[in-house]
Amino acid sequence: MAERISGHTELIGLIATPIRHSLSPIMHNEAFAKLGLDYVYLAFEVNNQELPDVVKGFRALKLRGWNVSMPNKRLIGKYLDQLTPAAQLVGAVNTVVNDNGVLTGDITDGTGYMRNLKENGVDIIGKKITIAGGGGAATAICVQAALDGVKEISIFNRKDEFYENAQNTVEKINTKTSCHAQLFDLADQDRLRAEIAGSVLFGNATGVGMKPLEGQSVITDLSMLRSNLIVTDVVYSPRQSKLLHIAEAQGCRFFNGLGMMLWQGARAFEIWTGKQMPVDYIRSLPFLAGDDSKQSASTAK
Repeated sequence: MAERISGHTELIGLIATPIRHSLSPIMHNEAFAKLGLDYVYLAFEVNNQELPDVVKGFRALKLRGWNVSMPNKRLIGKYLDQLTPAAQLVGAVNTVVNDNGVLTGDITDGTGYMRNLKENGVDIIGKKITIAGGGGAATAICVQAALDGVKEISIFNRKDEFYENAQNTVEKINTKTSCHAQLFDLADQDRLRAEIAGSVLFGNATGVGMKPLEGQSVITDLSMLRSNLIVTDVVYSPRQSKLLHIAEAQGCRFFNGLGMMLWQGARAFEIWTGKQMPVDYIRSLPFLAGDDSKQSASTAK
């Protein structure tokens, strides 16, 4: 790294809380080095209260861009100059690019999620899925799935601060796509069981399973999951969340959040640099190799 950094090196960042578990700095810095690009990627602990000052500071320092994760994804848009159509529809931002002082917010989570499924031979187009979550990542996944042609989405969320956002997501999907979406309270376990039973995929798009909620799961009853169900979790630290342990016990094919992280990062990389991330090289590195999904030969589709 010391040999790469010079007076011309440009900074790209990542803001979130918590953040020290993130693999994005490793991924992007390895990609910069592989392609000989004069950038460095650093992570910063930032919460909602600090967000306005951080955006002002990043603008003043002329950062080329940065990623945004929880809890800042839904709030950062009002501090930027413009949003892409996708970010506007989702109502969240996970990637910011600075073009000569103009800050543009984009969202790549949904495309990363869908690309990871495709790369692993999972086809959910024209089918029904069930997703837990109402925040930025969940919204991006549901909106992109609807745009790509998923037939029906059942969304579950607790009656918390994200429930209204989930209601808005359902309205957007039902009015702007050909997909049919509906929202339920996550506390209604009977309804959750019924919706999962009619779905080809169940996905956790909440922070449940990562710190400070490590060891917890939105699914507590193993019998809700069947062996031919695809189970996904946006959590990748730990590599196998409590939900994925349950999925494994039920013989499901399942994926953690590493693949989604890789492909959403590849899109952000392209936005900042104009170059394609060397995905095959990054996937071969020890921090990703063999861990972006876990499945047995008997359950592989």
